[in-house]
Amino acid sequence: MELKALLTQIGPEDTEARKRAHQHWCDCAKPLGGLGLLETVLEDIAALTGSAEIDISRRAVLVLCADNGVVAQGVTQTSSAVTAVVAKSLPAGRTSVCRMANVADCRVVPVDMGILDFPETAGVLSRRIGNGTADMTLGPAMSRSQAEAAVLTGVELVREQKEQGIRLLATGEMGIGNTTSSSAVASVLLNCPVEQVTGRGAGLSDEGLQRKIRAIRRAVEVNRPDRADVLDVLGKVGGFDIGGMCGMFLGGALYGVPVLIDGFISSVAALCAQRLCPQAGKAMFASHVSAEPAGRLVLDALGKTPLITAGMHLGEGTGAVAAIPLLDMACAVYRETYSFAECGIEAYQPQGDGA
Repeated sequence: MELKALLTQIGPEDTEARKRAHQHWCDCAKPLGGLGLLETVLEDIAALTGSAEIDISRRAVLVLCADNGVVAQGVTQTSSAVTAVVAKSLPAGRTSVCRMANVADCRVVPVDMGILDFPETAGVLSRRIGNGTADMTLGPAMSRSQAEAAVLTGVELVREQKEQGIRLLATGEMGIGNTTSSSAVASVLLNCPVEQVTGRGAGLSDEGLQRKIRAIRRAVEVNRPDRADVLDVLGKVGGFDIGGMCGMFLGGALYGVPVLIDGFISSVAALCAQRLCPQAGKAMFASHVSAEPAGRLVLDALGKTPLITAGMHLGEGTGAVAAIPLLDMACAVYRETYSFAECGIEAYQPQGDGA
């Protein structure tokens, strides 16, 4: 299916299911709204899925891996070879997100979206769009057809996961240089100065940060991406992983699967999805606010409030996975707390004066 046709199939949220979930919270024997965002997020899930029966017991984090040609401009501390090293470590369960996912009872699914010279590897899904993107300072990072293919691949990944019984997805990524491409996309879509949305990534020096800023400015000047055309922006200054995560958010909205936004890179992908289809926002759930300079800026543009503020900027989906235990606790209260009627307490009523 072409992307344009797919977008027309994404409808609005189910307001009746939201009301039922809200009423269920009101019936729980606790102060009204006492769990704050933890209550709201379950109501949001109900509105997405169309059911006030919340089930997120089976979940997975999809770690989309891809290389970025802009690394040739000295915008990173390490070479592109690190992407492949980490990708091979994911199936072995030894990376940061793997250890966190083990605690959160979350499956880790590594996906090769375009790792440089990466062979078929056991435990890594092969969904290659290309052999890494081109250097965006010299021309488009990818073709428009590749950008669309990356997005559609993300949609298809959600469909596959849902068919396997997954009811909650977390977005993750791994790709040396992808904060550079993400900053470029954010700068264009938000119409912000490059320096406002560009950070040190995995620990650049002052000199390295300035190289990164100059590379992004050059990429935007060379390619002149059209901010009104998301695929044009993705193709010219984006990455395969960003496109794939964009598709995951669209797929979540299409198939009724909540998708957790991770950090800066993931939130930029969510912004792309929202610009392609505003109603896709119903499937987006902000796990945390990244410590990258534009972390809060992008979430504000999305209209999303993060569950966690912990200064994280690791990637791999670690922030998204960190939010899962919070959702589990919210679900435990939602499903298992006795009601006012059951415990013989008069139900709390909203007070007009805020009391």
